[in-house]
Amino acid sequence: MKKILLAALVSLPVTAFAAANNVGSCGLGSKVFEGQKGIAPQVLAVTTNGTFGNQTFGITSGTLGCTQDGVVSSNWKTALFIDGNKSQLARDAASGQGETLDALAALLKVDAADKAAFVSLTKARHAEIFASVESADSIAARLKAALQSDARLAKYAEAV
Repeated sequence: MKKILLAALVSLPVTAFAAANNVGSCGLGSKVFEGQKGIAPQVLAVTTNGTFGNQTFGITSGTLGCTQDGVVSSNWKTALFIDGNKSQLARDAASGQGETLDALAALLKVDAADKAAFVSLTKARHAEIFASVESADSIAARLKAALQSDARLAKYAEAV
């Protein structure tokens, strides 16, 4: 019983860290396993960061892909929204209007002053952004790239 409790206590910080940052977005682990997909690379990246404490160093020093801006961000809500609304979002973007396009703009926190530019961009680049509605990840990546290419809308790309 003591061994089980000890094992749970030892692994608790690593598993808590893994839950907080599923892919280990900064730290040595993120650099070593960058671009790899699947459970094993994610677990190894997080374990590397948790075991060696290098993510804390990266955050305090602004190295290893970490930033010091104090902002913890996650795009899981956007990914879930796109995944659940791919087809309707594609239709709304093609027409330049609709509830799902409005909801996406709200989710990305697009300012009222920038909303028309956002709608215009998604309509003008519809064929590129929605080249395939099979993968929410690819839609999100192409939307992010489209936003980043527009000086006015680039600030919203981080939320994608």
